[in-house]
Amino acid sequence: MTVVPSPEEERLARVALTRVLEPGDAAGGRWLREIGAVEVLRRLGTDEERPAGVTARRWEGLRARAARVRPERDLEAARDVGGRFVCPGDAEWPASLDDLGDARPVGLWVRGRPSLRIWALRSVAVVGSRACTEYGARMAAGLAAGLAERGWVVISGGAYGVDGAAHREALGAGGATVAVLACGVDRPYPRGHAELIGRIAEQGLVVGELPPGDHPTPSRFILRNRVIAALTRGTVVVEAAYRSGALATARSAQDLGRFAMGVPGPATSGLSAGVHELLRGDGVLVTDAAEVVELVGDMGELAPARRGPVVPRDLLAPGAARVLAALPARGRATARDVAVGAGTSADDAVGRLYELQSLGFVERHGDGWQLTRQAILSVFAGGGES
Repeated sequence: MTVVPSPEEERLARVALTRVLEPGDAAGGRWLREIGAVEVLRRLGTDEERPAGVTARRWEGLRARAARVRPERDLEAARDVGGRFVCPGDAEWPASLDDLGDARPVGLWVRGRPSLRIWALRSVAVVGSRACTEYGARMAAGLAAGLAERGWVVISGGAYGVDGAAHREALGAGGATVAVLACGVDRPYPRGHAELIGRIAEQGLVVGELPPGDHPTPSRFILRNRVIAALTRGTVVVEAAYRSGALATARSAQDLGRFAMGVPGPATSGLSAGVHELLRGDGVLVTDAAEVVELVGDMGELAPARRGPVVPRDLLAPGAARVLAALPARGRATARDVAVGAGTSADDAVGRLYELQSLGFVERHGDGWQLTRQAILSVFAGGGES
């Protein structure tokens, strides 16, 4: 008779397996889906036949890790820094992570008071280069502040450069931000951001797949990016070279059916080359928070219409504008000539000319009409008609 493990046994087994399975291990995720965490952990502790699709060498490596797990100790270490463990089936588990399929996290270690599930529902990732330019830092900060002011959660990776600028500005605007780390949530990385990550843990959330005390590796940074992409409605890349973890986050977002957005930079900047490549594909160009929200937000959350400055001639009625355009740039014209140029009657042209005179656009000299200096500046200096 098969004994069904309790939810608490399944949870404890998942805690243990965060020390055994590497983030994004799809084979391990398949085992969890097919036989459950308790059974996976039990088999790792016995000499039973290993699951299909795993080599003997790898299975022995996993067994060596499993022999050293102490899940109760990890839970206590997390509690010491105000953390907890969240896994599939919990009320706080973000359903969006299930889109990762068998590569979804075994569970997440979380520091901070808010609900990760609730915050993920209205969140945007802002990512980019660690060695960003002043322009990149300024754009990331502006995006984060604008998103925070609109009630959106800013999610990033806690790194130097664009990530740090986004986190700091979201906090400064009194908004919500989440740092997704590639190490244990009790071990701030990079160390230079220990104070920042501490502030995020107090005012927002610090999240990671790895158990307390675990360290980051290059592969873990890349795999961490899939979690950032899956948690959010879309990912904005501010600056990124051709080989960039930020671009990997955007690609993960696209694979998951999320929005991938990019902020353009100078064509001569290597740090914008990756962003421009994204935009040449399926990425969407954005320049501020309003445009991001228009894309990822609810119906009706539209960015304001973009246009150049309004000049006096823009306010003219169509008939008056045609008459104004019919006057020569230099010299004078009779009302009859203006009527022919504007495609109207002579009486209508005369009426429009007197209207334009009252507005300061034209002046009369005998039988002729000519543009005033104000009109010449308005019509020709703006680079429009010529």
